[in-house]
Amino acid sequence: MDLKMNGKTALVSGSTKGIGLAIATKLAAEGARVIVNGRSESSLSAALEKIRNAVPGAQPIGFAGDLASAAVADQLIKLYPSLDILVNNLGIYEPRPFEEISDDEWRRFFEVNVLSAVRLARAYLPAMRQRNWGRIVFISSESGVQIPAEMVHYGMTKTALLAVSRGIAETCAGTGITANAVLPGPTRSEGVNEFVTKMGAGRPFEEFEDEFFRTVRPTSLLKRFATTDEVASMVVYVCSPLASATTGAALRADGGVVKSCF
Repeated sequence: MDLKMNGKTALVSGSTKGIGLAIATKLAAEGARVIVNGRSESSLSAALEKIRNAVPGAQPIGFAGDLASAAVADQLIKLYPSLDILVNNLGIYEPRPFEEISDDEWRRFFEVNVLSAVRLARAYLPAMRQRNWGRIVFISSESGVQIPAEMVHYGMTKTALLAVSRGIAETCAGTGITANAVLPGPTRSEGVNEFVTKMGAGRPFEEFEDEFFRTVRPTSLLKRFATTDEVASMVVYVCSPLASATTGAALRADGGVVKSCF
């Protein structure tokens, strides 16, 4: 299927690995001019090389810096003042008992996971309005609907993204701009491998995966961790002109974890 994305400029925040890298790679494969973002030059260089190897002829652009910082975001916006597609993927997570989550940690998770996305959307929306076309996607999570007991602060931020996404879509009613949230379920990325190492006490991944879906996410219909490409496919379609009738939506790529038909 031709997603008609040739010539579109896209930014994917936090895209040097995991779901973000998979999204950036698929956007590049569809002909988009992709701005890849990571905190360090080394991780950024490695990601750009992976995209070039996966998509011959692709010319991704790199921007190194922590977009949770307003000053760094301002630098990015000055360099690239106009986008067709914004994918807010930057995010952090960490298992921690609720009683041990400090005020500073609550603020840090909100700053990184929510405010970074709000800031970028606020900056790039005016130019989208001028062109009467744009795509804004927030990478939320099934954890924003079913708050995980081991990561309440993370779940809170992903719920907030659902509200922000719907709110922006409401402000863009009747335009060619869409705003949507995509809710991945448990997905096997580099970050999840680190999570499994911490939670699994050294057990093999397959053993941890089996127990995880029996005890922690028993409602999963997939009964395994999704791949980053499976999630990215949903995101890239929503970014395309073909998804013009999809806006204000919370789109699940969760493997059926959320036990609802709505």
